[in-house]
Amino acid sequence: MLTVCNYHYIRQNFSFKYPSIFGVTPDEFDYQLQQLKNIGDYISPSDLLEDTQTILKSDDNYLLVTFDDGLKEQFDIALPILQAKSIPAIFFVNTINHIESKVSTVHKIHLLRSILSPEEMSSKINSNTTVTLTQEDKTIARATYRFDNTSTAELKFLLNFKIPFQEQELLINNMFTNYFNENEVVKHLYMSEEDLIQLSKLNFLGSHTHSHYPLGLLDENVIYKELELSKQYLESLTNMPINFVSYPYGSPQACTEEVFLQTKKADYSIGFTTTTGVNKEADNILSLKRYDCNDLPGGKNYKYK
Repeated sequence: MLTVCNYHYIRQNFSFKYPSIFGVTPDEFDYQLQQLKNIGDYISPSDLLEDTQTILKSDDNYLLVTFDDGLKEQFDIALPILQAKSIPAIFFVNTINHIESKVSTVHKIHLLRSILSPEEMSSKINSNTTVTLTQEDKTIARATYRFDNTSTAELKFLLNFKIPFQEQELLINNMFTNYFNENEVVKHLYMSEEDLIQLSKLNFLGSHTHSHYPLGLLDENVIYKELELSKQYLESLTNMPINFVSYPYGSPQACTEEVFLQTKKADYSIGFTTTTGVNKEADNILSLKRYDCNDLPGGKNYKYK
């Protein structure tokens, strides 16, 4: 069986005016890697690719470490810790940050939320859109963003799943340019092309699609384009095959059967959702489960289970 542990931000300090960017410190990351060794054995992306079904069917617990979003801090901070312990990983990157030199909308939202209260940001958004949440939407929002308070969960769900992408991007971009310099953010927030090449040499590189959209809400042609564009760019840059993809947001709404169909069409071998659970014998290896790092031994929420 396979247990996958996923990370995003890793930095020394998460102090902001408003809580919006969450992750682990280097010490917490190091500690969790040690704790996870007590429940299984780490494998590499190559191990999984070459022997997928044997690993999934095994009674032994195999561990895989993954990172989403291609953040610079993952390369600068997490990778050296992993290498010191000889632990492999997969780093999933979005290519809009490189091809178009744009900050992903999801990260624009994180940065805006770090300086604006949920109420202030919601007010700015609501004054420029007619989209609202139903009671059912609010229930789903609280379940999807279970680590957030109600106002934050509803704000995130409104942005990520309800407001159409073009409208959302326009709203957020107009707000973002009032507070941040996009070129400077791109330069400091994301890995460089040299970093991506280095990860590829280690066989640690995967796709997180092009634009960080919840694919399940798109039509099939756009889904395919998001998958194909990212794969083509990364393979051209590194001269190495890109076999792995993780789906942005990773929820059932973002990972539909149509998404898996287009992922297969785009010639990916293995895909990862954010549905929680251990992977055993799988009908579809393009829909493997992952745990948020907080929910596994050494994670912030594990002691409450």
